[in-house]
Amino acid sequence: METRVGSGFRVMVLIVVCVMVCGCLVDAAEIQRPKNVQVALRAKWPGTSVLLEAGELLSKEWKDHFWEFIEVWLNNESGNTDPYTAKDCLHKIYNYGKTLVTGQLTSVFELSLTLRSASPRLVLYQQLAEESLSSFPLSDEMHTNFNDGGVSDANEGEEAKKADSLLVGVNPRSPGGKCCWVDTGAALFFDISELQLWLRNPHKDGDVFQQPELFEFDHVYFDSSPGSPIAILYGALGTECFKEFHRTLVEASKEGKVKYVVRPVLPSGCESKSGYCGAVGTRDPVNLGGYGVELALKNMEYKAMDDSEIKKGVTLEDPHTEDLSQEVRGFIFSKILERKPELTSEIMAFRDSLLSSTVSDTLNVWELKDLGHQTVQKIVHASDPLHSMQEINQNFPSVVSYLSRMKLDDSIKDEILANQRMIPPGKSLMALNGALIDIEDIDLFLLIDMVHQELSLADQYAKLKVPSSTIRKLLSTLPPPESNSFRVDFRSDHVQYINNLEVDARYKQWRSNLNELLMPVFPGQLRYIRKNLFHAVYVLDPATICGLETVDNIVTLFENSLPIRFGVILYSTKMIETLQANGGEFPHLESEINEDLSSLTIRLFFHIKESHGMLKAFEFLSNVNKLRMDSGEEDAPALHHVEGAFVETLLQKAKTPPQDTLLKLEKDQSFRESSQASSLFVFKLGLAKLECSLLMNGLVHNYDEEALMNAMNDELPRIQEQVYYGQINSRTDVLDKFLSESGIQRYNPQIVGDKAKSKFVSLTASIVGDESLLNNVEYFHSTGTIDDLKPVTHLLAVDVTSRKGVKLLHEGIRYLMAGSANARVGLLFNSDFDADSYSFIFMKAFEIAASSYSHKKQVLNFLDQLCTFYGNEYILESSQNSQALLDKISQLADANGIQSKGFMSALSEFSVAKFTTHMKKVGQFLYGHVGIEKGANAVVTNGRVVPVPDSVTFLSQDLHLLESVEFKQRIKHVADIIEEVTWENVDPDTLMSKFISDILMSVTSSLSTRDRSSESARFEMLSAEHSAVVLGSENSTIHIDAVLDPLSSSGQKLSSLLRILSKCSQPSMRLVFNPMSSLVDLPLKNYYRFVTPTMDDFSNTDLTVHGPKAFFANMPLSKTLTMNLDVPESWLVEPVIAVHDLDNILLENLGDTRTLQAVFELEALILTGHCSEKDHEPPRGLQMILGTKRNPHLVDTLVMANLGYWQMKVSPGVWYLQLAPGRSSDLYVLQDGPEKHSTKRITIDYLRGKPVHLGVAKKKGKEHEKLLIPSDDDDSSRKQGDKEGWNSNILKWASSLIGGNGHTKNSGSTKLDNVSNGRKGKTINIFSIASGHLYERFLKIMILSVLKNTQRPVKFWFIKNYLSPQFKDVIPHMAQEYGFEYELVTYKWPSWLHKQKEKQRIIWAYKILFLDVIFPLSLEKVIFVDADQIVRADMGELYDMNLKGRPLAYTPFCDNNRDMDGFRFWKQGFWKEHLRGRPYHISALYVVDLIKFRETAAGDNLRVFYETLSKDPNSLSNLDQDLPNYAQHTVPIFSLPQEWLWCESWCGNSTKARAKTIDLCNNPMTKEPKLQGARRIVAEWPDLDQEARHFTSKILGEDVSPVEKVVSPPVQPQVVEEDLETKDEL
Repeated sequence: METRVGSGFRVMVLIVVCVMVCGCLVDAAEIQRPKNVQVALRAKWPGTSVLLEAGELLSKEWKDHFWEFIEVWLNNESGNTDPYTAKDCLHKIYNYGKTLVTGQLTSVFELSLTLRSASPRLVLYQQLAEESLSSFPLSDEMHTNFNDGGVSDANEGEEAKKADSLLVGVNPRSPGGKCCWVDTGAALFFDISELQLWLRNPHKDGDVFQQPELFEFDHVYFDSSPGSPIAILYGALGTECFKEFHRTLVEASKEGKVKYVVRPVLPSGCESKSGYCGAVGTRDPVNLGGYGVELALKNMEYKAMDDSEIKKGVTLEDPHTEDLSQEVRGFIFSKILERKPELTSEIMAFRDSLLSSTVSDTLNVWELKDLGHQTVQKIVHASDPLHSMQEINQNFPSVVSYLSRMKLDDSIKDEILANQRMIPPGKSLMALNGALIDIEDIDLFLLIDMVHQELSLADQYAKLKVPSSTIRKLLSTLPPPESNSFRVDFRSDHVQYINNLEVDARYKQWRSNLNELLMPVFPGQLRYIRKNLFHAVYVLDPATICGLETVDNIVTLFENSLPIRFGVILYSTKMIETLQANGGEFPHLESEINEDLSSLTIRLFFHIKESHGMLKAFEFLSNVNKLRMDSGEEDAPALHHVEGAFVETLLQKAKTPPQDTLLKLEKDQSFRESSQASSLFVFKLGLAKLECSLLMNGLVHNYDEEALMNAMNDELPRIQEQVYYGQINSRTDVLDKFLSESGIQRYNPQIVGDKAKSKFVSLTASIVGDESLLNNVEYFHSTGTIDDLKPVTHLLAVDVTSRKGVKLLHEGIRYLMAGSANARVGLLFNSDFDADSYSFIFMKAFEIAASSYSHKKQVLNFLDQLCTFYGNEYILESSQNSQALLDKISQLADANGIQSKGFMSALSEFSVAKFTTHMKKVGQFLYGHVGIEKGANAVVTNGRVVPVPDSVTFLSQDLHLLESVEFKQRIKHVADIIEEVTWENVDPDTLMSKFISDILMSVTSSLSTRDRSSESARFEMLSAEHSAVVLGSENSTIHIDAVLDPLSSSGQKLSSLLRILSKCSQPSMRLVFNPMSSLVDLPLKNYYRFVTPTMDDFSNTDLTVHGPKAFFANMPLSKTLTMNLDVPESWLVEPVIAVHDLDNILLENLGDTRTLQAVFELEALILTGHCSEKDHEPPRGLQMILGTKRNPHLVDTLVMANLGYWQMKVSPGVWYLQLAPGRSSDLYVLQDGPEKHSTKRITIDYLRGKPVHLGVAKKKGKEHEKLLIPSDDDDSSRKQGDKEGWNSNILKWASSLIGGNGHTKNSGSTKLDNVSNGRKGKTINIFSIASGHLYERFLKIMILSVLKNTQRPVKFWFIKNYLSPQFKDVIPHMAQEYGFEYELVTYKWPSWLHKQKEKQRIIWAYKILFLDVIFPLSLEKVIFVDADQIVRADMGELYDMNLKGRPLAYTPFCDNNRDMDGFRFWKQGFWKEHLRGRPYHISALYVVDLIKFRETAAGDNLRVFYETLSKDPNSLSNLDQDLPNYAQHTVPIFSLPQEWLWCESWCGNSTKARAKTIDLCNNPMTKEPKLQGARRIVAEWPDLDQEARHFTSKILGEDVSPVEKVVSPPVQPQVVEEDLETKDEL
């Protein structure tokens, strides 16, 4: 009771205060009402059906859910004509969908549905539908209807979209009013009757027409037969035609007539036929969520703001209502209003007063000191810590003064400081279920994917009856760090070493101190230490060219005393072939082995080694190559070369004539056993497949010299690390240590190595349930181990009608016969069969042996002998008698202790129907789930799929290798957890080794499909008693560990993501706060909102989908704000609706408008990747093109030297990447593992991109050619028609560009007839960048000044990222009016390059960092001109200037204005020392010779300098200017004559008359506003300004507003950090 009284009393006091305060504030509130900001982001493509999106989301969970959802919807909603609202429909879709998923997955489904994350997949289907319709000529009636109607109002604007060549997924219009059709590859069927007619004989067209191409994302009906003709249904759930086609095709599929595929498409014009809910989402743009919006407080020291009158904006829609439940200075106004609604106006005025009075962007230093600790205290003491953290860091300027006055609890500060002894202050880390997440890369879509993955696995394991505590352990366990550093254990007597650094006399002068490895040396310098640290052992055939050239290389390097121990292992290719043909053994009869040249060479080598020493033996091999080359032959050596080399080698030292010795050796076969043993050793190692190879301490590499040095450099850090930690010392045998720790006994490039592209599939769904396929597979075991737990399961998919399949099966049996305590083998017969065929008898024998006789000791012998007999006698033999096979089976059974009577009886009673059903299941599993075609052979080991094509020999030793590699990397740590489980609710009779082995197979396979980091951190080391938040229970499926700085940009985003996660999956969390200590400046100077969709985005009155928006309520009126979007890495966005200047938002100038509104558009998705060439540097300058099948070149780019990085703009669809015509495709070919291709298919069907790792290889015969051929240094000598340079073919094909190609083919660019508008000569290309209305105003003036001073054609290039919608509306008209061309270009900041946070610095970076990739490759030269520059001369003069072979040309700073001497920092200190007499140049005007720039990799060099310098906050103060000046020793600059740039701040008035351009530099002394200075300094500026403003007003339909109507904001107090704009162009 007391509490209630106290609470009521406080509320009354508050109300009294409100009434008293608000009486004074009402008048002020009337004058300055609070203002808001609202931001939306929409996709470029038109709306898609939410109903169809739901099906796509459910299919991600499990493919069959797609079909189950269709059935649920058809059974319940078919024919339903009740009117629904958008929200009703969403609830209906969600409720049906959640019946198919369980637990917390329903929340993820709901969030994904409202996020519209499946919309891109539907756009992709639209592309395929359009291609399907265009691949067949439509009837005249169809054409008439197609052209005359059938387009809904919602899609009338599609023609504009089609103009954008990047939007490849344009929704097709309804052909002839038909909303569904079936594509069979031979025909399109629009009517059900036509389809039924075709279904009577669907195979008739199979041989004539090509089957439609299927993709991995396609929905194939689960009962379809893999080999049947394909029928693809294009249509939408909800339409009547879809229901009819679907029912018909399902029946046909079950009968084995077709392979039924659905591609969900709702053609334009069919929205009204899809029911109320089928069309929800199609009438509105796709408004996206999952991004952040920032309103940053902007420093206005120079008053760089447009003084034109603010235009009144149109209201886009009803403004967002304010969230009154948010805490303001300790008050929650929603509760106060509930209690006293009659005082609403006074209470709201009081709230507005609190909000406006607390905004601060400066604090005293003593108030800042403990701000981070005070923030943590506020968060950890809050009832809802996540909400509190979000409120604080997203409204920081409004709460900072309140926070700074909080009394600090010393225990919180002490714990934070103690933790910071283990982790740097301000450092943020986050892990989900133990796996670290990249904080910089994380976004909502990635987080949902990760959570969905974990919840899905937990759901599967629960169905396997795994206890919840064990599930948590399984999901949190991390595999050992995966590496490709498998070392082949080659230790044996078969290695022939030429040297030993520890013993040989020639190395005695070298030091033996291993610590010298840790001493710094110059790059490339070798360390000469008397220890065998590097063992370079080459595996080679001495009678091949590569073998002999390698020996020559070894001898040369040895003679040059490289600190490497060299050796060889010799083999004969013919011996290897003999071994393969005989199952890994030599024939018993020696007469069957004919000696080849390689074997003779090896025997002679062994003889010389034994008689004359190893050096002579190597000399012999070297002499073989010398004689081969002296004879002028390019082929492999002949017998006379070997014999001649033997004689020449021994001639000087031999006591008997070498010829006699040679004849004797050839006859008596001396050293034959050693030669064969060496080849057998190589065969067992598996290295003969590589022809020639290098083992660097066991690691497999190419055999050339470059690969040797790369291998040595790669190995050095590993050795240094172990020396540093004392794990390697002077007594350690380095080779023994490495090979004992990570050595494997065999090498197979399919299993280990660079070409082993592991594919994993989850086997869980195939185990759950009694009727599931893998639950009923019987396994074979090594003798005596049938009752043991088997962590490793090999499933052999074999086609027993092929020799290769029987061979693989035989090797599987031999593998078990050799003995394996950890593995079992199951058989999946992957072949068509006839009940009367031999193969059926053979399969029956194996099935019976597995099900009834696998416990018999001799069963493996029986099957081994049966394989041998069947393989020799029956495979591919059609004339054999089946009875003879049955007799042989009976005979072999008796011989191996298996009762033949019982076995033969089982064989005769075997159910053909049951086996037929089983085989169909096997075929569907292998094709639909594992991705193996009928008739293919493969091994599936705990979910890892290893195909065994006909060209590959797969032996039992490879199964042993697969077992050891997989057990070590993926299985052992899981098996340790499973073995400790106490099983509950499990029938004791089923709790046998098979049950647990099945669970291990299931769990390890599904865990391997997870895409997550293998890195972890020890969060438990940090104390979490006072300065941390611990939430949730220990049994939660999801656990988050995080170290956060709440007052950081990453903290702003993460606070929102963690709140979303907590609502979606109820995770447990342990958040340790790690703020910066002793702050000297405000850590955050912005407001932030993260946009998350909810069901409320769907209208409850009609079918409208509003979509989510960012809403900033009660923003400060007198502060200038600048808007930035924080979007996922793969998004490229631009503003499309914004009346106001988003770069300079001053809300007090909005007048009657209450809410400033802006709409952005997702212009494109960015496809990024890394291009590599094995054992070489990335192929910088490699040109690539991207397009569709119909138009293969829509986008192009080139590969950077920096990490081989490249990027291109794309939209949802199926794309094809290829090397550009010309030098790139002449020299290179795309390489994917061992296979080489001319194109690479790339599917874009998701809002989050994934980097593409692209491998290339030089074509045969082109290995030594260079991609980039330097042109003449002097650009004046570069002829117009010269086609021999590195970009010889660019002009033929590079009409588009990265990021800007869309504009070359639509209204985004202009191309005018140069003659008709009076301009003649070579086009001048000018590049500029502007942000904000003021600089866009300057930009128009600059354009006019350029055009008025030249008669040559001009093309302007503008960075699109920051241009306002108004400028983009005006510029096409301006180009037409004044006769110039323009193009908008853009480039997404690469994720690996150090990011800038301030908008101004990002703009500076775009001026310099991406010059080589932002323009089309056909552009040869460009001039950058600052937006605020006025040109007084013909820019053609500058464009034609000879730059003397330099890639860049800048004007040096003037030095004749003596008043500015104190500001010329380059004349003293660091810059004076660094420049060493070179001038410091100004960046307002410069010329780029793009050909020379790309040739010399200037862009790559500048990015390297930038990456090194930018991490220091004190470096690159004026980024675009400091960077090229700093790098001019490497990227040389041509200094332009001084008159090309004049600015008052630095140049005296005496030189102004000669100025060819005038720049409005900021003056750090006077800080004069830009506009004021422009009118004073440049006489022609007012006239140019008036002309530009008149033209703009005419185009936009507005009156010309007089200047200076709007009062500029007052100069705000200077913040602690140095103002960025002060330094802009100095």
